[in-house]
Amino acid sequence: MIVTRFAPSPTGRLHVGNIRTALHNFMWARANGGRFLLRIDDTDAERSEERFVDAIRSDLGWLGLTPDAEVRQSERFALYQARFDALVAAGRVYPAYETAQELDLKRKILLGRGLPPVYDRAALTLTDDQRTALEADGITPHWRFRLDHAAPITWDDLIRGPQRFDPVTMSDPVVRRADGSWLYMLPSAIDDVEMGVTHVVRGEDHVSNTALQLQMFDAMGAPPPAFAHEALLTGSEGKLSKRLGALGLDHFRAEGIEPQAIRALLARLGTSDPVEAIDDAALIATFDFARFGRAPARFDEAELAQLNAKILHTLPYEEVADRLPAGMDAAAWNAVRPNLSAVKDAADWWGVVEGPIAVLDLDADDRAYLADAAQVAATIDWATDPWHALTGALKATTGRKGKTLFLPLRRALTGLDHGPDMAALLPLIGRERALARLTLE
Repeated sequence: MIVTRFAPSPTGRLHVGNIRTALHNFMWARANGGRFLLRIDDTDAERSEERFVDAIRSDLGWLGLTPDAEVRQSERFALYQARFDALVAAGRVYPAYETAQELDLKRKILLGRGLPPVYDRAALTLTDDQRTALEADGITPHWRFRLDHAAPITWDDLIRGPQRFDPVTMSDPVVRRADGSWLYMLPSAIDDVEMGVTHVVRGEDHVSNTALQLQMFDAMGAPPPAFAHEALLTGSEGKLSKRLGALGLDHFRAEGIEPQAIRALLARLGTSDPVEAIDDAALIATFDFARFGRAPARFDEAELAQLNAKILHTLPYEEVADRLPAGMDAAAWNAVRPNLSAVKDAADWWGVVEGPIAVLDLDADDRAYLADAAQVAATIDWATDPWHALTGALKATTGRKGKTLFLPLRRALTGLDHGPDMAALLPLIGRERALARLTLE
């Protein structure tokens, strides 16, 4: 069974890049009849906050990305310790005693010589007596994973294709701090093994991490998951944008963006497939990492807003009823939704229906015309199609047509020069309000 996971750290709110990663993990699992898991990476006790855990759950729920199960790394330390002890016993994890200042000096010397700042493995040359002496002096070691330099690290990435790294050019990664706390790399690999994760979907900035973790899977005697590293999002200006790191669901919700619009856009950013206002079933059916390219994916809020409007114009009343003003029924929703860019804007049009409205300036001819219109409106049948009955009669009696026929009526009845189809709007306004507005009361 296909198993994917979304593994955010609860040190802040999800941003649009996180949301895209979560969505793609969710869609890949659903497209293959698999499971989508949420893993809260809260090993950093100082920075992790419960309010962000709650926010992550809330955001995923609003987006419709409900996980099949949830785990928390802070509850799995015994598991990490067992794997850690086994790797130490096997010689794949070792203690290192350099201070941060000493490591920084080593890096600067190497860079000054034009060499890559790769850790020199000095800790591996220490004798037992030397380690004992260092610890007697109060120096507590941090722990590194020892890379195997015997062969290159290779894998076939689902998006980037064949990948190759030379472990000789890479530092043995620190997996545990001197205070005993865990860094990201090893617990993540352990969890992927224990949770049965088959596919890891994440940004291309993790490619080098994957190379390191592949050796961790091998050291644990576990088959690695497949990896898909996606191109990072860029802003509408065509370059990496810090703004994308600040755009979260609170922003989109405040703008009136529907979850379906976010799913529809982010599902296809980075592919050659058109971004369309289609339902989730169609999005999932066409979701395939083979469709993704390596070029940066451009996120444009204007495109999202346009897509949102298209989706909004097809939403049935039942999906929005709990967000509409009191008294606004399906007929009213169907009348105003073609003119909306967000559901919240429906309240403005409902205000036009119920009134009061501002009376626009009208010249003497239009005032006389509206007086005639009020007399006609009092005699037409309001049970069927009052707008066409009204305008048909006025066209015959006044000789007006086109803009001169329709615009004064719209202005008097709505206080605006534009808006929803008057044939749908006038029955909602109703006979009594319409007569009062046509007589400019």
